[in-house]
Amino acid sequence: MEQVVLAGMWGLVAGSALLLGAVLGYGVRIPQWVVASVMAFGAGVLLSAVSFELVEEAYDQAGLAPAAVGTVGGAVAYTAGNMWLARRGARHRKRSGHRQSQPSEAQRAGSGLALALGALLDGVPESAVIGVSLVDGGAVSTVTVVAVFISNVPEGLSSSVGMRRAGRGKKYVFGIWGAIAAASAASAVLGYAVVGGLPTAVVAAVTAVAAGAILAMIADTMIPEAFEDAHLAIGLITVSGFLVSFALSHA
Repeated sequence: MEQVVLAGMWGLVAGSALLLGAVLGYGVRIPQWVVASVMAFGAGVLLSAVSFELVEEAYDQAGLAPAAVGTVGGAVAYTAGNMWLARRGARHRKRSGHRQSQPSEAQRAGSGLALALGALLDGVPESAVIGVSLVDGGAVSTVTVVAVFISNVPEGLSSSVGMRRAGRGKKYVFGIWGAIAAASAASAVLGYAVVGGLPTAVVAAVTAVAAGAILAMIADTMIPEAFEDAHLAIGLITVSGFLVSFALSHA
């Protein structure tokens, strides 16, 4: 029971960064180049965490086949869900609305619910791996928690800017991200409770599934926003995020 509570606590900590980003994005007028920069940094952080904390861990646990199959499976599952949501108005859910705007409810009925489900789709794999990390050794992966927390801030920031520009009010925006923070805690608990008693090869495959879903999410929703207003330092910022996460994983 103690480990379940711990998983939920760390999931909530990581998920709360989405709410923090939403507060900043909705309440503060942030220049577009700053939004792009923080999204690029967050993408770099997650890319490193996926490489050195998830895929590598899955490979070490069970070899190449489960790691590869799980990664591809996670990417396929995420892409299928994302395509379904895109047709319902959630295609640009992480966009700040500077060039690619989110639809308002008047423009696309039901898009508000689609945006909420899209945020849930993006957040579940990130949070689940926090719970899964407790299975191996009984201690949460600090690097995974930090990486998810850091990346969640720009995700919440950019998306809430887009929601504000689409005419959505504070109750909707903060309600969405508050609910996703709570769902992050639940996902971490499920990641630990469901995977805890499974064979090592299955744990490795589940870790790889989350990695594949996160990689697909980075490519589909984070990188486009990060490079929408690309300035000359954007690549350097992405590399900086990658190195910060890499350094944490080898500290």
